[in-house]
Amino acid sequence: MGLFDNLKKAAGVQPASPPQQSCKTVEVVWNELPENLEGFMALPQAQLSTPFDTAALTVLALCFYPQDKELCCKMLDFLRGPRPLSAYDKQFIRDRFMDKDYVPRSYFSGAVPENDYLPSQPYTIKVFENPYSYAEQNIAKLFITSGGADSPRYVQLRLAKDGRWYLWEQFLLADIRQPESADPWA
Repeated sequence: MGLFDNLKKAAGVQPASPPQQSCKTVEVVWNELPENLEGFMALPQAQLSTPFDTAALTVLALCFYPQDKELCCKMLDFLRGPRPLSAYDKQFIRDRFMDKDYVPRSYFSGAVPENDYLPSQPYTIKVFENPYSYAEQNIAKLFITSGGADSPRYVQLRLAKDGRWYLWEQFLLADIRQPESADPWA
């Protein structure tokens, strides 16, 4: 008998049954990465036919920011569809990248602090759902694990009338552990 079982019985509380939904994980894999917007838009995932594809492309687009801010913003605008980045969005992204260009790389398989977040090849991003990922109509909340964080981060995607899943919000740029080469205590 558990610690609070007597209280539950007295209150007439029935134990909650877990949701009966299976949770899907999708691995998005690229043998090579695009170098420009045209290459990005030519990727099979750029059809935005699943929320998993759009979530993975969001990580890829953010990886371009340190080398080409404008290109990154164009990629994100493509993923956002009819709702381009606002000045506030661009400022937010800029602020998150100050001295932390490694954060988006950390979402690729094999990228951990010990190897300075260098992804393994082929380049793989695992995107997964949980039982509450589709709690709102036409909105998907999907998760991606960072090699430098203790808990997964999420991306919200919205299904549009055209049948495509567009980026609605991303919560991928929160701080993570420093790469080992930048950590004076490592």
